[in-house]
Amino acid sequence: MKRILFLIGLVFSITQAYSQGCIAVRHMACASGRVNNGTSTMLDGQWQFTTGYRYLHSYKHFVGTEEQPQRVAEGTDVRNWSHSFDFGLSYAVNDRLNIALNMPYNDNARSSLYEHYGNSVEVNPERKRFFTYSRGIGDLRLTSTYWVLDPNTHLKGNFAIGLGVKAPTGDANVQGDFYKLDKNKKEYILSKAVDQSIQLGDSGWGASIEIQGYQSVFKNATVYYNGFYLFSPKGVNEQTGLSVPDQFAGRIGMNYNILPKKGLALSLGGRVEGLPAIDAIGNSEGSRRPGYIVSIEPGVVWMNSRHTVAVSTPYALIRNRIKSWSDRQDPAGLKHGDAAFADYFVSATYSYRF
Repeated sequence: MKRILFLIGLVFSITQAYSQGCIAVRHMACASGRVNNGTSTMLDGQWQFTTGYRYLHSYKHFVGTEEQPQRVAEGTDVRNWSHSFDFGLSYAVNDRLNIALNMPYNDNARSSLYEHYGNSVEVNPERKRFFTYSRGIGDLRLTSTYWVLDPNTHLKGNFAIGLGVKAPTGDANVQGDFYKLDKNKKEYILSKAVDQSIQLGDSGWGASIEIQGYQSVFKNATVYYNGFYLFSPKGVNEQTGLSVPDQFAGRIGMNYNILPKKGLALSLGGRVEGLPAIDAIGNSEGSRRPGYIVSIEPGVVWMNSRHTVAVSTPYALIRNRIKSWSDRQDPAGLKHGDAAFADYFVSATYSYRF
């Protein structure tokens, strides 16, 4: 049981939300303390360093839940590649309360036809593609998490609540070179803000709330769950005209310790993440691509002494590009933008307690 609870804690350390391609969900690391030796969360005065890596490649377009396969067939699909890293440092004020600081770093590339020469075969018969990029730190998060029940006496089940602040440290106006053709089909370069899906930040302060917990169900098996919501009161980024959206994520699953003496466990669960069309606080104007992704998430965790490695690969089952606030202003009700999604994501996390 003790080792299972430690491994469940590492499931919490896996990033809650990922960049989803054209759905600009910026990854946010869960800030909970990890279950330590089964007797508590992080011990009083203990530190933990965590680093994570995520990768995705998005290119499949959806309007609502309907895929648009013709985009790939015609070569007009928008392609995003994202390599995301995050670095976290947690400190246990006591056995129930811990504070965590998370800093993301992103390396993104985006390729499209429409942003450059255009999708038209007449204008761009060779289907020539160009790229835009963004590299740098994202928005920092500072979070405090509290285990509601005493971890020393509730080994089989517990839950924690967390409150956090997101600071606008990421560049929210990354510029790129866009290749255009004038009326004489002569190429020129226009420098402007890159697409919202690869911007490093959103320019707004935010407040987050999260809940997470675990419950033993039978020998070597524990159910885990967590949820996260980021409130973004700011309406629009003045520099780009892009919306500053809320963000959400939720996960539930089971962790099974297959080799207790070796510290090896498997996990399987479901997850949902996305951007709402309407924010809980403030207005929802500006350009945004709201939607959500429902995925199945298999994973494996290995722990040895103070070192732990966790790997998961969420695979998308449902992708839904919902109508945005601006879409809903169409009197005819016909406007409904599209977005590109990935089939799957790869996430790897390493943590060290000291």
